[in-house]
Amino acid sequence: MWSGPRNLSTAMMYAFAQRSDCEVWDEPFYAAYLAKTGLSHPMGEDIMANGDTDAEVVIEKCLSVGPQGRPVFYQKHMTQHMIPEFRRDWILQQTNVFLIRHPARVLASYAVKRENPTLRDIGFEQQMELINLVTSETGRSPLIVDSADIRQDPASMLQKICAAVDIPFEEKMLSWPQGGNTQDGVWAPHWYGAVWNSSGFAGPESELPPVAPELADVYQNAKRLYDQMAEQKTAL
Repeated sequence: MWSGPRNLSTAMMYAFAQRSDCEVWDEPFYAAYLAKTGLSHPMGEDIMANGDTDAEVVIEKCLSVGPQGRPVFYQKHMTQHMIPEFRRDWILQQTNVFLIRHPARVLASYAVKRENPTLRDIGFEQQMELINLVTSETGRSPLIVDSADIRQDPASMLQKICAAVDIPFEEKMLSWPQGGNTQDGVWAPHWYGAVWNSSGFAGPESELPPVAPELADVYQNAKRLYDQMAEQKTAL
């Protein structure tokens, strides 16, 4: 599952973590991304100390079964972590789903947790690149879903997503215990407050939030990319 930050990605991971046949991995490349870029992120030292900082090690693990050996291995990937220094050919061996969200909502949420995000920080460019990679190499468009559609009707959308990737839907995916998941990354205390307090998907999205003037350029560039991806959204 590929998305940018603040994109319903953690809630989706929690949903899949409830399945009887599934184990999840939270942002496999985060430590390697920080180690390679030198970027300053909240809890960055802890993230690198507790994760794999070698991208090749991460790739090898992504292509294997999960540690518990369950048949479904759900990997919550952040598109911004796929920097040019990390090879991408391994992605073609995966079942890929792309989760998109309107950039006004992404920016409003992200800026609360980390100031002055750039276009590269929120992953829209990288997500478009990965969609284009999968499309060009496989000859068909990958599964693209909008978080707003999931929020509008979680049960229907999760049933359709499961059908599209050829796994059975389980009703237990629609709710989870409050307080987080044992597979959360070490960064969860900073980023996951809202979903920790939840026990299921929030209701339909409200009106779009305003975009801060200083983020207008980032928003415009992200919106252009979002519109392109939304045009390719899979009809489920």
